[in-house]
Amino acid sequence: MSQIQPPLPSQEIPYLKIAHTEPGIKSVIIHRLLLHFAKVCPGQDIVIVCIGTDRSTGDCLGPLVGTSLSKWNSKHFHVYGTLEEPVHAMNLRDTLQHINEKFNQPFIIGIDACLGQTSSVGSIQVVQGPLRPGAGVNKELPPVGDIHLTGIVNVGGFMEYFVLQNTRLSLVMRLSEIIASSVYAAIKEWNRSFIPLIQREQ
Repeated sequence: MSQIQPPLPSQEIPYLKIAHTEPGIKSVIIHRLLLHFAKVCPGQDIVIVCIGTDRSTGDCLGPLVGTSLSKWNSKHFHVYGTLEEPVHAMNLRDTLQHINEKFNQPFIIGIDACLGQTSSVGSIQVVQGPLRPGAGVNKELPPVGDIHLTGIVNVGGFMEYFVLQNTRLSLVMRLSEIIASSVYAAIKEWNRSFIPLIQREQ
């Protein structure tokens, strides 16, 4: 479970936060992801690290997204963190080490749940730069991602572990479906339209 990251002052691509009830939310997220993918080089591996645990309703957003993405069995990206094989505080460092050993400078997308203000619950964020997993529950873990997506699953600031355990599963499921389908569609579109264009220009 990550802490909300404020937009960086020098950030090239604007920080996005959008309510899951917003009409056309998937199109908005896909468009923003395509802007980020402009920094992906042809042939560069895309690795998606979905952080969380299936033992907590609020913190299972990442594994739900990872499970959905892995079902597409796509050759265009690699997924770490599913309901069966979650990536969490106990194995995150080893997972990142494995990724860095297996792939040569991959483009990493971090995905996690986070807590926020009441007015932000149910929002999805797309942010340039790494997420800080565990920061929301005072854990020191390595940063993850060239970019990251987070779903704000509940209200933060008090008894975080209790709040995560008492988060509505229906909301987490909805956020995970939006994130998974948007990420998949964006990567598919990037590979279909943008990479051939870059290759023609080279």
